[in-house]
Amino acid sequence: MKRRFLLVLALCSCIIVQAGGLMTNTNYHIAFDRMMARGASFDIDAIFSNPAGLAWGHEGWQFSLNFQKPWQYRDINAITPAGETMFEGKASAPIVPALFASYKKDRWAVSAMIGIVGSGGSVEYKNGVPMFNALIANTITQLSGGLSQTVGGAIPAITQDQYKFDSSMKGKQYIYGGQLNFTYKFTDNFAGAVGLRANYYDGYYRGHVIAGNHPTMGTLANLKLDVDQRGWGFTPIVSLDFHKGPLTIAARYEFRTKLRTTNSTYVLEAGLNTEEMIQKPLTQLVMGGAITVEQAGAIVNGIQEKMGGGLDAYTAPYQDGAKTRYDMPALLTVAVGYEFTPKLRATLEYHFFDDKNAKMANDRQKELKHGTHEFLAGIEYDINDKFTVSCGGQRTDYGLSDGYQQDTSFACDSYSIGLGGAWNINKTLRLNAGYFCSIYSDYTKPTSYGSEVFSRTNHVIGIGMDFKF
Repeated sequence: MKRRFLLVLALCSCIIVQAGGLMTNTNYHIAFDRMMARGASFDIDAIFSNPAGLAWGHEGWQFSLNFQKPWQYRDINAITPAGETMFEGKASAPIVPALFASYKKDRWAVSAMIGIVGSGGSVEYKNGVPMFNALIANTITQLSGGLSQTVGGAIPAITQDQYKFDSSMKGKQYIYGGQLNFTYKFTDNFAGAVGLRANYYDGYYRGHVIAGNHPTMGTLANLKLDVDQRGWGFTPIVSLDFHKGPLTIAARYEFRTKLRTTNSTYVLEAGLNTEEMIQKPLTQLVMGGAITVEQAGAIVNGIQEKMGGGLDAYTAPYQDGAKTRYDMPALLTVAVGYEFTPKLRATLEYHFFDDKNAKMANDRQKELKHGTHEFLAGIEYDINDKFTVSCGGQRTDYGLSDGYQQDTSFACDSYSIGLGGAWNINKTLRLNAGYFCSIYSDYTKPTSYGSEVFSRTNHVIGIGMDFKF
C-alpha cells in the first residue's frame, strides 16, 4: 500500500501549456495559436513544424521572438456514497518564450529554435488529492482492523471518523529544448531537412499527507516528499517537403527521445505511528495478562511481514540518485497545404505520438490503449498587404484507460480552437497575436470508494514578432 502511495506521488506530471501529446508540446510560435495546422508552413515557424519547407522561405535572415501565457485548471470530483468532494488543482506558468532564427541562401538553409518543448509549468492541489487520502485511510484500516481481529477485539479498530487529513501536493515539469536544422532543396519541387534537438528535463515534486488529530494517538500516519528530477535527452529529426504550384505536401518524423532523470532528494518520509497503534496497545494486553510476550511478538512479526518488512523497499525508487524514465515519444506529422488564391491558404494535418513505446515511470505507458492521434485544420486569409486573419482547430485522442489515469497525472481528450491575426508593420517586421482554448471531455474512473471525475480547462494567449533581413 505504501509503495503504491509513493509511486503515485512520484508519477506527478504537470503538463499545462502544451498543445500536443502527453509529453510533447507543439505550440511554440504564435502562428500555431492563431491557425493550429502549420505543418505546410514556409514561414519562420517552419523551423519546428516543417523544416524542409524553409527551402521556399525568405531569402536571407529571419528571427522570431514569441511569448505565450497559459492558464489551466485540473479538477478532480471524488464521488462517494456520502456525497461529492471537489479537489481543485490550479496550474500556473510564467510567460513562456520561444526564439527562432534561420538563414537561407539559394538551395540551402540553416535554422535553430529554443523553447519549452515539453510540459512547462506547475500545478498545485492545496487540499491534496483524493487518492492520497484513500491510500492512507486504507492502510490504517487494514492494519488496525487486522490487529483488532487478531486479539479478539481487545484493541478497537480505528475508523475514519476518528482522525483528519492535512494534505497538499505541488509539482513542476519543464522540458527545455534547443534545435538545429539543415535544409536542402534537391529539385525545384522537393526538399529535405535533418535536425537534432537537445532536451533538458527539470522538475520537482513537493507534497505531504498527514493523518492526525486522533483523540488518543495524535498522528497516525504521514508522508513527506521533496524531490528534484533532472536529465538530458536528444531527438533526431527528419523532414521532407514537396511543393508545386499551389500544393504543398510535407512530413516530419521525430525519433523517440530517451530521457532518464536523476533524483536529488531532500525529504523522503513515510511511516505509521506503530508505537501508538501497535506497541502500546499490545504492551497493555501483556501487562493485563490477556496475551503473553511471545504472542505479542508473533503479532508484531505478522504485521511487519504484512507491511513488507519495512519501508526501505518502498522508498528505494525515490532515494537520492535514483533514476526515472520520462521519454518523449516518436512523432510523425503529415500535412497538406493548398493556396486557393494568393490571399487564401488552408492546411489539413495529422499527428501520431507513439506514446505506448515511450517509457514512463513504472512502465505506465503500457496502460494506454494506443498512441495519441491528432487531427488539425487551419485557414489563413490576407485582408490586404498589411493584415492577415486565421483560425483553426485540433482534435486530440490520447487512448486513455482507467489504469493510466492517476489523481496527480491525468489527461482528457479534447477539441482545441485557435484564432488570431498578423500585422505586417513594414517589410521587415511582422506582429502575430493569437488565442486558443481546449475543450476537454471529462473522464470518469471507478474507484474502491465510488468514482472520480477528472476535468480540465485550458487557455493560451500569445504575441510575437517576426523579423526579416
